[in-house]
Amino acid sequence: MITHPAPAAVRTAAPQPSHAPARRRRPRLTLHRTLSRAIIVVIVVAQVYPLAWLFLTSLRTEQDFAAGNPFALPSALTLDNFSRAFATGNLGLNILNSFIVTMGANVLIVVLGMMAAYAIQVLGFRLSKLVRGVFLMGIIVPVQIALVPLFIDYSKVGLLDTYQSMIVPLAGFALPMSVYLFSSFFEYIPRETYEAASLDGAGPYRIFGLITLPLSLNTVVTVVLVNSIFIWNDFIFANTFVLTEGLKTIPLGLQNYIGAMGKTDWTATFAAVCVTVTPLLLVFLVLNKAMIQGLEAGASKG
Repeated sequence: MITHPAPAAVRTAAPQPSHAPARRRRPRLTLHRTLSRAIIVVIVVAQVYPLAWLFLTSLRTEQDFAAGNPFALPSALTLDNFSRAFATGNLGLNILNSFIVTMGANVLIVVLGMMAAYAIQVLGFRLSKLVRGVFLMGIIVPVQIALVPLFIDYSKVGLLDTYQSMIVPLAGFALPMSVYLFSSFFEYIPRETYEAASLDGAGPYRIFGLITLPLSLNTVVTVVLVNSIFIWNDFIFANTFVLTEGLKTIPLGLQNYIGAMGKTDWTATFAAVCVTVTPLLLVFLVLNKAMIQGLEAGASKG
């Protein structure tokens, strides 16, 4: 009997996964992360350095600032600049006026902007898209073109040198962006929510107060913070419509630190600016998360 040898088992090596693409990607990812971190560091330094320099300069002595390098570290620190800042000008009154104007304008911006966006986006009506487009066109309108007509109208109706003369135009020019942010957020509220409330017997005003308003708190914070920065630092409307010292806001009040022959008490000026910047900075640091969530809610569905 002839026996044939069994065929040798053929061993085939399993193909090894190639790591070449991964090895190629790692340097690219590392380079990308390095560049991203470098750009972030540059942006942070560019944003933080002016604030740090402002606070340090507000603590420098007047002689040190005048005789030394203005951008060098202070050789001595003092708090006299802050007392001199309050003594030179009406800083407390200027802050109060700016606070009244900012809060008054923000109330109008939030109430009118939210109600307009609710009518356009939620209730809907004929030509609602056209009305929204007209609102958005207001973003590109420069504020300078309204100064002379408003000054003439205010002088006729007796609104010159009043809080209303500043609050009304500031709120009016901020409405287009407010309507855009609110309508963008309302667009992503499920329609089923409104339909369920309507089936329960809720009218448009009740739906607005019990559903739309609570859901829009982050967007309200965003609108208030974005507009407060510009309103708090507004100079053009206050300089045009305010005629007396009693209604001067912070930007106008800083002019009091310029003395005769253009001489400026720089350290007291920096102390005054430091005092006026601190409230907005603290509010922004506390509410920055709500502001970011409000921006994201208006930009993407979630």
